[in-house]
Amino acid sequence: MICAGIDAGSRTIKIVLIDGQSLSVIAKGLTDQGVAQDRLASELFERLLKDSAIRRKDVRRIVATGYGRNAVSIADTTITEITCQAVGVRRLTPDAMTIIDIGGEDSKLIRLDRSGKVRDFAMNDRCAAGTGRFLEVVARRLGVGIEQLGRMAEVSRSPAAISSMCVVFAETEIIGLLAAGAAGEDIVAGVQAAIASRVMSMIGRKADLPIIFTGGVAMISRMDRALGSAIGQKVTVAPDPQMTGALGAAILACLENCKLTIENCRLPE
Repeated sequence: MICAGIDAGSRTIKIVLIDGQSLSVIAKGLTDQGVAQDRLASELFERLLKDSAIRRKDVRRIVATGYGRNAVSIADTTITEITCQAVGVRRLTPDAMTIIDIGGEDSKLIRLDRSGKVRDFAMNDRCAAGTGRFLEVVARRLGVGIEQLGRMAEVSRSPAAISSMCVVFAETEIIGLLAAGAAGEDIVAGVQAAIASRVMSMIGRKADLPIIFTGGVAMISRMDRALGSAIGQKVTVAPDPQMTGALGAAILACLENCKLTIENCRLPE
């Protein structure tokens, strides 16, 4: 038996196929999000099936999650990304207590209890200044790829202070910094610190350890350090951080089909 999880995010669509017995990953993939997200999700799903020599009838259940989950017609049901992230992260890091998820359009703080269930969460979905969108704006202004930002931040000697709380005004602030001769590396480091400070505002005094970092922004080097510095606690990047939501959705598809329990969602020894 095979189950599938589809995470239709604001920037990318991710799909994970897992074996229903071992809960091990059989196949995974992602594609850029677009206007025709239902078609894009279906095409990615069919491509993964073909590449893995899996018959469509062998996929017993599909769960969709994420920003565009309600548009995925091939899904049997939908589950919120909060729940899916919790299950996916706990599958990979069984002792995780706090999840910081930063995607293209929002950032989330998810607190778990000892059993791995969601205790509470906070979300910033009204301002792009705490999301991957902010980094995209910076990359465009500096004329570099977003994947280069981490390497630039690593060589910064004096991170720029980004005070604007809105990405639109922050972009204007960045233009002013460039005009004043600020180094691109220092601007990137300043933006990473600004994103981290917005996440810190959701946490409050402290977060329960371990803190696991997920989402596309987690793939940019030094963002985990920026978060750790702002929070004053160690932040660990999840294995394959873009795929944790899709993984959780796939596991939940199997839970519904096999009557497993979340407590049994552990990696095989």
